[in-house]
Amino acid sequence: MARRELGPAALAVAQAVERMVRGVDRFVVGCSGGPDSLALALASRWASRRCRSDVRVVIVDHRLQQGSDDVAERTRQLLASRGMDARVRRVDVDAEDPDGPEAAARTARRAALLDVAGDEPVLLGHTLDDQAEQVLLSLARGSGATSLAGIRPRSGQFWHPLLEIRRAQTVQACREWEVEPWQDPHNGDPRFLRSRVRTELMPVMAEVLGPGVAESLARSAALLAGEDQVVARAARVWADEHGVSSDELSGLCGVEAGLARRVVKEWLPEARMVHVDSVLGLLEGPGGAGVDVPGGRVEVRRGTLYLTRRLGRHMSR
Repeated sequence: MARRELGPAALAVAQAVERMVRGVDRFVVGCSGGPDSLALALASRWASRRCRSDVRVVIVDHRLQQGSDDVAERTRQLLASRGMDARVRRVDVDAEDPDGPEAAARTARRAALLDVAGDEPVLLGHTLDDQAEQVLLSLARGSGATSLAGIRPRSGQFWHPLLEIRRAQTVQACREWEVEPWQDPHNGDPRFLRSRVRTELMPVMAEVLGPGVAESLARSAALLAGEDQVVARAARVWADEHGVSSDELSGLCGVEAGLARRVVKEWLPEARMVHVDSVLGLLEGPGGAGVDVPGGRVEVRRGTLYLTRRLGRHMSR
């Protein structure tokens, strides 16, 4: 029996995956059962055959919605019926996470995926539309180039092969594969900022600025990613030349503002730009002043910045 040819949308998704996993022996795919990740999983089966690699699918059940276990099991059965190695991992999401439930779910999900993957790459189904939304959210937060560069094609073990694929294509790909994806009700819930950007802001921008606005935002992210790498490299060279340690930073007085910001950002990778600017502001004030940053507190004495890390309830250098 001849193999069935892929439809145009399914082929576009599958070829995007193939380009990323070519030369990779084994990889893992994270799947929620939604259109993007389901299309990614099915495309990965096609790509793995062409690349002669092994693929495993992990369906993470966050247990945040009623019936989530049924959704996870239906997705597992669907993928198993297509000959894929799919398994469900259930996680506990920290309800007390100071960054909110979305960030907590993301942390739990990524930990589960890495636990299965070991040192193998993990493919995620973020699309060009997700990239555009991420750029807008970063702009609204007053972020620097690192955040405005959005989702990177490869960020450590997490790879994103669909950043040039539109969300509409993954939906169509699922139709061509004759599968019914799960529709996450959170995607249309106005309580979530990203949902409002997706359902309210992006349509208005497309109407006012033209239908190519998502592609333009994604292109800006790609351009910034390249420039961000150059600035990051310059900051690391500066830090090496000036003997920056994990808890002490000196020599920034008189350094050009853009480079100084990036040196501090590299020194405090969890800090946002508002924290970075507050830390640099210490150099213009009296000695002994300090500001709280994620994970600790920075103080200045005689032009040198000192980081005291927060461990539980205690501070430690």
